[in-house]
Amino acid sequence: MRVLMVEDELRLADTVHRGLTDAGFVVELVHDGENAVWAATEHSYDVIVLDIMLPKLNGYRVLELLRARGIWTPVLMLTAKDGEYDQTDAFDLGADDYLTKPFSFLVLVARLRALIRRGGPERPVVLMAGDLSLDVARRRVERNGREITLTPREYGLLEFLMRHRGDTVSKSEILQNVWDPAFDGDPNVVEVYVRYLRKKIDTPFARHAIETIRGMGYRLNPEGG
Repeated sequence: MRVLMVEDELRLADTVHRGLTDAGFVVELVHDGENAVWAATEHSYDVIVLDIMLPKLNGYRVLELLRARGIWTPVLMLTAKDGEYDQTDAFDLGADDYLTKPFSFLVLVARLRALIRRGGPERPVVLMAGDLSLDVARRRVERNGREITLTPREYGLLEFLMRHRGDTVSKSEILQNVWDPAFDGDPNVVEVYVRYLRKKIDTPFARHAIETIRGMGYRLNPEGG
């Protein structure tokens, strides 16, 4: 049972890490939000223990980024914040459970095991926009029944746009979700990849799925253009 624990209180993190290891879990420990997003994106875990008050990116933002990227690993929020609105915010963003500090270690273990048994929420099998389809499980893209070959970055951009089809998303949102929250390069790289994507999913089919919203960002037409 693989656990990603995100906690910046070093003494608490070490104590829980040792306790979970003794209980039979395989635990990876990170101490800030940016590393949490990277680890959860690059590796597979059965459950994530996520603090809210974190350096660089808080737990709410980490959770929001993971769900936007289609990472449905069960998340237990572990925090000193115990207000009902804090819990509501966490659940609205996609948290699966919530435990406040101080907490019983036995309760933590029981809740983690329950989350692992339950598994993550079912993710959509195929995203559709008119005759444009993206099969998440097989990473397969088709337009009008014809398969389209994309690079990993092109695929990530298209998946993000399709998960937010009908919504206008900014360059910064795309960079945070498709590139990296800490990306500090030229933001115009988004324009470059939008152009690449249009040449593959729109131009050969005489469609205009990806719309430029001047001064705001991009929008994927939910009807496929």
